[in-house]
Amino acid sequence: MGKIKVKRIVIDTNVLISALLFGGVPGELVPLWKSGRIDPLASKEIVNEYLRVLTYPKFGLAPEEIDFILYQEILPHFEIVRAKPGPVIVRDDPSDDKFIRCAEAGNAKIIISGDQHLLRLKRYRAIEIMTPGQFLTGL
Repeated sequence: MGKIKVKRIVIDTNVLISALLFGGVPGELVPLWKSGRIDPLASKEIVNEYLRVLTYPKFGLAPEEIDFILYQEILPHFEIVRAKPGPVIVRDDPSDDKFIRCAEAGNAKIIISGDQHLLRLKRYRAIEIMTPGQFLTGL
C-alpha cells in the first residue's frame, strides 16, 4: 500500500473566506487542512489580505472572532513561505500575482481560486489553477 501524498496548495482569499464563513463546496477544504490531507501555504502578503477581508463590515465579525479565525483556523494549519517579487503575471489584476508567487516559493502545484483573473490562466508553469470543486473532484 502506497503512502498518501499530501498536496501542497495555495488557497485564494475568496475561497478561504467562503470555506470558513459560509461552508458549501469550499467548506469541504477545512477538514482536509485540519487533518493534514492538504498542506496549505500562504505568504505574509496573503495572510494580510485574509485578515483585511475578514474585517469587512459585511461579514459582521467582532475582533475576537477574527482573532479566533486567524489564530485557530488558519495559522496553525498553514505553512508560511517567503514569496519573492517578480514581473507581473496576471495582467488584468496584478494583485493576484501574490498567489502564484507563493505557490512558486513553496513548491505548490495547485492554486484553488474562485477569481476569474486567475482561473482564466488555468496554469502557470507547473502550477494548476482550479476551483474548489475541480480540486475536490480530483482527490
